[in-house]
Amino acid sequence: MAPRQTPSIRQRRFGAELRRMRQAAGMTAPQAAAMLSTDRTVIANVEAGRFGISEERLRRLASIYECDNPPLIDALASMTGGRSTGWWEEYRGKIPPGFLDVSELEHYATGLRTLQTAHLPGLFQTEEHARALFDLLVPALPRLEVELRVAHRLERRRVVMGDNGVPYVGIIHEAALRIQVGGPKVARAQLTHLLEISDHENLTFLVIPFTAGGFPMAGESLMYAEAADPNLDTVHMDSPSGAIFLDSPTQLENFRKRLNLIEKVALGAQASQDAIRAVIRDL
Repeated sequence: MAPRQTPSIRQRRFGAELRRMRQAAGMTAPQAAAMLSTDRTVIANVEAGRFGISEERLRRLASIYECDNPPLIDALASMTGGRSTGWWEEYRGKIPPGFLDVSELEHYATGLRTLQTAHLPGLFQTEEHARALFDLLVPALPRLEVELRVAHRLERRRVVMGDNGVPYVGIIHEAALRIQVGGPKVARAQLTHLLEISDHENLTFLVIPFTAGGFPMAGESLMYAEAADPNLDTVHMDSPSGAIFLDSPTQLENFRKRLNLIEKVALGAQASQDAIRAVIRDL
């Protein structure tokens, strides 16, 4: 089996969970390989996301590791197989791979929670707003790459819009609502769009007003992608050097607690809609 050159975030996430499972069993990779009757490098390659394994082998490994968590094993079994062929693959090699990893996370998520303190959620940005954002990058991007990034961003919304849209909760600071990206006209159209879709049953937008004062992770932005099993949840954060993905049990628990605390300082759904209307009136 030829190794994957660029494992996706889903493949790396699968491998990371298998590594944790093996370590919890107090077993080395060579020991696990011997019990699986395979080459000692296979375990390391699977845990790094470079190799895939069949569902049968996955379940054999879980048995070897004495994992007593059927829901987790079933969730991992659903992740076996080759590289996903989702819509985002058409952008591979054309825009940064971190963008594609985010799309893949969103596609397989059972629920999404985001915190935005300086920008509006990418899933709901209008074409003009997204283009204005990408035009702000220094050094400037080639026009073709800007348009590819905009097209990709617009396609991402399919995961939350439509009949089977994934449940989504977006926490947005008032500062992000008031930054007039692209000028007043673009900003007004963007906020109007946000207001119009806020009545969708699977979408909830919560605004943190300036009057709320400080709160955990003030100044940060993140996406929390919920999986079929909580052990497989993943946090995505942006950084100047690219996308960061976090998935250790302690990290996930802490981010869940932080988001719960942040939601408590935000306005309710109806009051948040009123806050967005107020910002629109000020434009």
